[in-house]
Amino acid sequence: MSKDFNPENYILLEQALLRLPQQLMRQNFKSSQKFIERDVNYISGAATEVLSSGMNGTRPEESVKQVDAMIGRLQGLKRKLEGLRDEENALMAKSKARLNHLQDLYKIKCVDDKEYERWNRVRLHRLLVDNLLRNGYSESAEALIEANESIRDLVDVDILMQCKKIEESLRNGSTAECLAWCQDNKSYLKKAKNGLEFDVRLQQYIEYVRHGRSLEAIAYSQKYLVPNADTNLDAILRSSALLVFPASDDDDNPYKDLYSQERWNQLADSFVATHHTLHGLSMPSLLQISLSAGLSALKTPSCKTGTHPISFVSNYNSSLCPICSPELNELSKPLPYAHHVRSSVEPDPVMLPNGRIYGRHTLLQFSEKAGLPEGKVRDPTTGDEWDESAIRRVFPS
Repeated sequence: MSKDFNPENYILLEQALLRLPQQLMRQNFKSSQKFIERDVNYISGAATEVLSSGMNGTRPEESVKQVDAMIGRLQGLKRKLEGLRDEENALMAKSKARLNHLQDLYKIKCVDDKEYERWNRVRLHRLLVDNLLRNGYSESAEALIEANESIRDLVDVDILMQCKKIEESLRNGSTAECLAWCQDNKSYLKKAKNGLEFDVRLQQYIEYVRHGRSLEAIAYSQKYLVPNADTNLDAILRSSALLVFPASDDDDNPYKDLYSQERWNQLADSFVATHHTLHGLSMPSLLQISLSAGLSALKTPSCKTGTHPISFVSNYNSSLCPICSPELNELSKPLPYAHHVRSSVEPDPVMLPNGRIYGRHTLLQFSEKAGLPEGKVRDPTTGDEWDESAIRRVFPS
């Protein structure tokens, strides 16, 4: 294996690729177990009741009806288990495809290998689909998948679309979808001591009060909020005061924060964080993490603040630094500077009056090809021109 290529560096970022199918298979198994236990208990009780009825001289017709009910229950259990089995087979196929995708890394000898280019292209498409789904561009994501069918088993379309749907419903002021999701994942939320469900129900209570439905709000609070008084007593007591203080944007309203519409966005962000933690998905997306790693390797103290007028995307043939580009500067702001142990600039660096640095020979050669008169130089990026005497020699350190 060439020193230029280490598969382990890629595997570090791909843990979620294998973790999610395993998590879904675990949930699938628990669902199967729950259905089996529930129906077996029912069948056992019903069978005991039929035997007792027969011994007590109950009419045969009644016993037949009870047996038919048991058969119908078993048939329903069979259909549920068959559906779960098909889902598990699909998850197993996904896991196998993802393992094969990662295993291909160990067949690559160096970065110049054509197999490396192919694998990287598949990975790029997969990351793009993941990022598109996270941002709600499901149609674009599906179009990219259809154009690259090999990545279909490498992306989690259903999970991310469900997440985005619930997130959008919360931002639009609806709690029904999120509460249904909380019920499906109640055991995880309880085990993790996550307060998402309480926060969503508290918001529903606030909406009842906001719209003047005080009686419904009181009944709702008694049913869903009060049972959580041992862990959320302060929030319950404070929200109870809303029955006296109506919704208002006045600065002197002590409960203005509870009535704020911004709470919906906070709930949506909290749901996404909980959802991604449950399924082992990264926050932010893997595409953003990969971009951040590359940008951090390029970032230096001389990078600008993103106010440069030239776009990196529309001028990709120019020498504009990606960190300084409007498209990537916002992402690069919180990143640390790169640690360079040696200079990679040209051997004769000079600085123009606008602060840009080029090799003297390269700059003069470019200016000559641009048709400038002798003694004039032009910035290859901005097109600004100066006298050659305006450039200064610099010494990188």
